Amino acid sequence: MTTDLAAFAQENDVKYFMISFTDLFGGQRAKLVPAQAIADMQEEGAGFAGFATWLDMTPAHPDMLAIPDPSSVIQLPWKPEVAWVAANCVMEGEDVAQAPRNVLRRLIDEAADMGMHVKTGIEAEFFLLTPDGEQISDPYDTAEKPCYDQQAVMRRYDVVREICDYMLELGWKPYQNDHEDANGQFEMNWEFDDVLRTADKHSFFKFMVKSVAEKHGFRATFMPKPIEGLTGNGCHAHVSVWDAPGDQASVNVFANTDGGTDEAAEVGLSESGRHFLGGIMQHAKALAAITNPTVNSYKRINAPRTTSGATWAPNTVTWTGNNRTHMVRVPGPGRFELRLADGAANPYLLQAVIIAAGLSGIRSKAEPGKRWDIDMYADGYKVQDAPKLPLNMLDALREYDNDEALRTAMGKEFSSAFINMKMQEWNSFVSHFSRWEKKHTLDI
Repeated sequence: MTTDLAAFAQENDVKYFMISFTDLFGGQRAKLVPAQAIADMQEEGAGFAGFATWLDMTPAHPDMLAIPDPSSVIQLPWKPEVAWVAANCVMEGEDVAQAPRNVLRRLIDEAADMGMHVKTGIEAEFFLLTPDGEQISDPYDTAEKPCYDQQAVMRRYDVVREICDYMLELGWKPYQNDHEDANGQFEMNWEFDDVLRTADKHSFFKFMVKSVAEKHGFRATFMPKPIEGLTGNGCHAHVSVWDAPGDQASVNVFANTDGGTDEAAEVGLSESGRHFLGGIMQHAKALAAITNPTVNSYKRINAPRTTSGATWAPNTVTWTGNNRTHMVRVPGPGRFELRLADGAANPYLLQAVIIAAGLSGIRSKAEPGKRWDIDMYADGYKVQDAPKLPLNMLDALREYDNDEALRTAMGKEFSSAFINMKMQEWNSFVSHFSRWEKKHTLDI
C-alpha cells in the first residue's frame, strides 16, 4: 500500500518534506516543501532545472520533475519536523534515463525478470575533520596503528552515539561502530537489505553523518583520500542474491548447496554466484569509472603504503577467500565483498553497476578466473596475468567507454551523459595549475 505523505505528515507532526534526488556526481539535491503542499507534489513532483545540477542537460531542457517515492520517506531524527524522501526524476512524462535512481530501478527490474533479487550491505567510511577540512578534528588521534583505537573512538563518542541512536530509531539494525585504520576515520555498519533500500539508506546516511558532524562543530567527509599518507575512505559492498525481495526471501541463490570442486564452490559460492562474480571480474576495469568516480579516487586505489602499513585498497583485479588484500573476497558462503568502491561512489550507481556487471556474467557464464590465496600486499608480484586497475580517472573512463556490454547494460543515455560530464570534470582538472608544477618546473 502506498504511503500517503499528507497523512504521514499529520500523524508524525511533519511540517516540511525534503524531496531529494542524487545527480550523476553523487550530489544530493532537494527542495523543501511544506506539508500543506505535499499532496500535489506526491502526484506531480517538484520542479528542477536539470542543468543547474550535475546532469547532462542544457538550460533549454524542460522542467525535470522529482516524484517522491513515499516508500523511502524518513523523518529526520535530529529535526523531526522535517521528513526526507527520495525521488524519481521524470521529464515530459518519461523517466529521466540518466538519473541514477532510475538507472538502478531499471536494473532491479531486469534482475527480477531473471528471478534474481540482489541484496547488499555497504561499509561507508568517513573522516571527522576540522570545519575548514584541513586537519583531523581530534588532535590526540595520532597513533601509528589507530584502527579500533578505544580512546579515540570514545573521544568522538557523542557524534558516533548520536548517529547510531538514529539508525536504531529508524530500524536499520546497526550492529557495530569503530575507529578505522586512518587517524580521524570511522565506520558504522547496519544490516544488509534490498539494493534500492540500501542505496536510499546510503544516500540518507551521508546526509545524516554530515549534518550531525556539523552540529558538533566538525566536518564529515567521504572523500576517497582526504589526508595524504593515511588510509582512504572505502565503501565496501557485500553482495548476495535471493529468490524473492524483502522478507519474502528464503533461499540465498549464491549459497553453494550442490558441492562441486571448483574454486568458487570451495569457498561457498553456487554456480550462479560464480558467474555473477565472473561478471564483476570481467568488467572490473570499466567498473572503476563508477565505483571510483573522482580524480582523488586513484590516490586511494593506487596508493603507496600508508602510515598504518596497508592501504586496504586493491590495485589488481583478483579475488580470494577470506583475505582483505584482494579486490573481491568471499568471507563466507553465499556472498562476496567487493572492496573496490570508495566514499565518492554514487549510492545508486554503485548498486546499479554491481547488478549490471553481475547479470552480464550470468548471461555469458563468465568465469572469475583463478582464486589467489596470497597476501597481495607482500606477494602481489607473483600474480603476472591479472589485469591492473586504472591508474587515473581518464584511464577508467576510457575503459568504461570501451566496455560496450557494461555501457549498454547501464543504459546508453546514462552512459553517454556520464562519460560526457566526467570528461568535462577531467578536462577541468588537467587545465588547473598546481603548486606541484611550479615546484618541479619553475627552474627548469
